[in-house]
Amino acid sequence: MAKLFTDKQTDMISDNKLIADFMDVGHLYESQSSNRFNNYHNSWDDLMPVVNKCYQEHMSRHILTALTTCNLETVYKVVVEFINEYNN
Repeated sequence: MAKLFTDKQTDMISDNKLIADFMDVGHLYESQSSNRFNNYHNSWDDLMPVVNKCYQEHMSRHILTALTTCNLETVYKVVVEFINEYNN
């Protein structure tokens, strides 16, 4: 039987769910691509409120450093790492 998602897609889906939970919108999260809460990996507009929360509320310097790269994928990965550490 063929896999529905690649491992990378599965990771992205679970990372977006992690971010949605961190932003207290996890109950609104769905894995369909039309849902705005699963587009954190693809949109500065969706990711920046998360970046703001990480930095303003938790003073994550790693987030600030990642922002200087102006690379969405880099910032997304650092946000996911931060939230994983924050949740532990």
